[in-house]
Amino acid sequence: MAQNLLTIGFDADDTLWHNERFFKLTQDRFADLLKDHADRDHLSERLVAAERRNIGHYGFGVKGFVLSMIETALEVTDNRVPGAVIGELMEAGREMLHHPLELLPHARAAVEAVAETHHIVLITKGDLLHQERKLAQSGLGELFNGIEIVSDKQPEVYQRIFGGRPGGVDGAMMVGNSMKSDVVPALEAGSWGVHVPHDLAWALEHADVPEGASRFREIGDLSDLSDLVAEIG
Repeated sequence: MAQNLLTIGFDADDTLWHNERFFKLTQDRFADLLKDHADRDHLSERLVAAERRNIGHYGFGVKGFVLSMIETALEVTDNRVPGAVIGELMEAGREMLHHPLELLPHARAAVEAVAETHHIVLITKGDLLHQERKLAQSGLGELFNGIEIVSDKQPEVYQRIFGGRPGGVDGAMMVGNSMKSDVVPALEAGSWGVHVPHDLAWALEHADVPEGASRFREIGDLSDLSDLVAEIG
């Protein structure tokens, strides 16, 4: 086991398995349903604004997304949205909750490789039942030494999680696709932050690259993780 780096945390959605593309597909469906009331770009802006307002109330995940779509539909139709449209949005949400899970390339190999040498923990945010269901479908659950499903990812959350793991905060690394949730707060907590870019990104997950941060790294995809871990070792 590495002398400096002992614990590795993995994000789940769009790091280990596909997620955002299902939100994009549903948002396209939403735009088609409301096309007589708002153009696509305007509707998207209103939806993002609703999601931003509602995060503190509903948290992250499909359920909050559906409620924000319903709220936006009411806004752009002056509360005249047909009940059938509301029904379709609710059905779209149910489909998202039960959509078959698909691992991203290299996800299993990357987790298996570092699990042989390090303590690994899954750190994901969102709806508890949905995240548990996806983890069960992934077949990766038994590889992790710990599972943490949190309401948000802030520096103090990483300090709590990594502080109780081998090596503590200083000897931990967080790997994920979100600069805002996975990388920056882990760096602020005192750990390593590794960005794995994904071609789809939620507007609320944007954050600037932490230029000059000595513990920041970016890799092309998860196939590069083992080499990075060995280099940092």
